[in-house]
Amino acid sequence: MIRDGYVARWLGREFEAVPGADGDVRLYTPDPTDGFEELRPGRYRRVVPASEIEDLRYVRTVCTWRGEPFIVVGEHETWLRVEYAGGRAPVAERLGLDRVDHGVWQAWAPRNEVLDVREELI
Repeated sequence: MIRDGYVARWLGREFEAVPGADGDVRLYTPDPTDGFEELRPGRYRRVVPASEIEDLRYVRTVCTWRGEPFIVVGEHETWLRVEYAGGRAPVAERLGLDRVDHGVWQAWAPRNEVLDVREELI
């Protein structure tokens, strides 16, 4: 599973999370859970005060492709959407990456070519 976003620990369980400017944290789960409201099938939410959150971290999936560092930003079937994390435009150009914004380079990489896929907590 490719993750890129906040995760929170609440009552000993980990949830996908979105911290709010209002001091609350929105917790999400794919399963029906007591106290969570159904937003749509397979998506449930509960809003809790930030003071009740045991841990809040940002998690992203990183990897190596063609010997360079990348962040995995998406997936589709046997492909991963990767974003170059090396910060060197000449390397990005040599790799044939698509420039999607200033300093942001991405490509679709065959999953079987991507190495060392792992989660990184920030």
